[in-house]
Amino acid sequence: MRIALVGYGKMGKNIDEMATKRGHEIIARLNETPTAETLNRPDVVIEFSHPEAAFNNIKNCLQNRIPVVSGTTGWLAQKREIEEFALQNNTAFLYGSNFSLGVNLFFALNEKLAAIMNNFKEYTVQLEEIHHVHKKDAPSGTAISLAEGIIQNHAQYDAWKLEETQNHDLGIFAIRQDEVPGTHSVFYRSEVDEIEIRHAAFSRDGFALGAVMAAEWIQGKQGNFSMKDVLHL
Repeated sequence: MRIALVGYGKMGKNIDEMATKRGHEIIARLNETPTAETLNRPDVVIEFSHPEAAFNNIKNCLQNRIPVVSGTTGWLAQKREIEEFALQNNTAFLYGSNFSLGVNLFFALNEKLAAIMNNFKEYTVQLEEIHHVHKKDAPSGTAISLAEGIIQNHAQYDAWKLEETQNHDLGIFAIRQDEVPGTHSVFYRSEVDEIEIRHAAFSRDGFALGAVMAAEWIQGKQGNFSMKDVLHL
């Protein structure tokens, strides 16, 4: 498979190494807005750039009818427009706030626990995410996905906010610390005890592997997808 990498920072380099190990060819490594010429006719684009660049990066690829796997967070207000571009151009778009297999299993566990805890009003929910000091957006896309999973399954909450949970607003503490790859925790607290579920990444390799697996899966498809589709969750 011919892969173009749009965004060639730390994550892009990890994906480059993982894709090469799995027998794929990297035919473009871009840190600028892609064009048909610079993309070099790939089978799929994997996009990990910056929030301010993601929309135009993805749009340009989709307009050239190239399927896109994107892991850039912090731009989701424009996601619906990108999904419409994918449909209009008869190609495919897959967004993941986190491509790690473990995190996607954590998403599923989070939703099931929220549905159970919906019946126990004694408990309030609090989220916490910890990332390296270089991460620009807060809260993380993964934390937002966790919050959305709770909101969909727990009647107490209808929105999320930074900092502490208040009334119907589910709180997310966003901490930036050293070189932490990513740790996410969900706490259910009552006056007498606390239930916690937690996922801690040890490196970026799990994210890279998931992104390459998503690129392998999306070939030949049309429409908008997520890692739930890739992993049959």
